[in-house]
Amino acid sequence: MRLLVVEDHVELADSVTRVLRREGMAVDVAHDGAAALARADEVDYDVIVLDRDLPKVHGDDVCAELGARSVRARVLMLTASGTIADRIEGLGLGADDYLPKPFAYAELVARIRALARRSQPIHEPVLVHGDLRLDPARRTATHAGRRLPLTAKEFAVLEYLLAAEGRVVPADELLQKVWDEAADPLTTTVKATINRLRSKLVDPSILRTVPRRGYRI
Repeated sequence: MRLLVVEDHVELADSVTRVLRREGMAVDVAHDGAAALARADEVDYDVIVLDRDLPKVHGDDVCAELGARSVRARVLMLTASGTIADRIEGLGLGADDYLPKPFAYAELVARIRALARRSQPIHEPVLVHGDLRLDPARRTATHAGRRLPLTAKEFAVLEYLLAAEGRVVPADELLQKVWDEAADPLTTTVKATINRLRSKLVDPSILRTVPRRGYRI
């Protein structure tokens, strides 16, 4: 999934980003409300983690503007105040969930995954293509009954290709959906990941390269 973390506290933003990237998520960062709105115009995010007290454009106004623009992303609002009144106000502005600071990273990850499931088209709980099976909830993949030892990025690429249901997925689409702003668009990152993933499949031929178009299963 592709996320935007909007947090003006740089150290906290960096810490949250490291945790989420370890979980296999693609994460961009903005440190003020104006930058958040600009990024939301450029990228189709699954979830936006939005601090409420932001410079330039307040988090409340960012949330309201995202709703006015009909942005698809689900919004998880963060705040230093955890009163019931504040939660009700935040949800009333259009936030999909609300998490008071300080928070446990495990809970943050769980809430983000729950919101991401609501923002995406509904797929079968387990993605299947022949004897290739991927379980997004359990984060497991098997091929011909053998467990595949995939890295977070390999798993995310395989999940995206299976969810595409035979559609050819261009490399730049994979780069946008699976990686984040830290990825260099001029590198061979996607091709290298595809090659590693293919080498771990029991039958590598099911992951096809379509010349000048992209990849598909």
